[in-house]
Amino acid sequence: MIKKFAKAEEAFLVLTLVVMVALIFSQVVGRYVFSNAPSWTEEMARYIHIFQVWIGASYAVKLREHIRVEAFITRFKGVPRQILETITLAIWFGIALFLAYFGTQLVLTSIQNGQVTPAMQMPMWIPFLAIPLGGFGMCIRLLQQLRKIWQGDYEMHKEGELPG
Repeated sequence: MIKKFAKAEEAFLVLTLVVMVALIFSQVVGRYVFSNAPSWTEEMARYIHIFQVWIGASYAVKLREHIRVEAFITRFKGVPRQILETITLAIWFGIALFLAYFGTQLVLTSIQNGQVTPAMQMPMWIPFLAIPLGGFGMCIRLLQQLRKIWQGDYEMHKEGELPG
């Protein structure tokens, strides 16, 4: 199931990138060739990008590709390293959980208020949904990393993947 989740994330990110590029390209062609472009394409590309950022943040946790300073932590091995990595992940998990919780509150408030997007008149809760999805995704990935760290695998691998 975890591998299917990872494949779905990858497929989503690739597909949305293709759609976003096509939308922006059509916007540019419409604007400069036909002197008229639909306004919804720009708005849709913006909301797709928001989803890419939040889902991509979760996927980057899986690959251990988030920016971090390792000059200090790499000097430790064994249990001290595991403890430091656990503290780091616990803080990060708290932030991701905060984002997921308050992102969910934002979605629910937006549903109650009936807010819609300007050009497409789409319910605003749909773009806001990216925040809790990304937050929950990061929480899941961080728990997976924690398990790997306590199995003794706290080093980054060349291919960016955690073994197993």
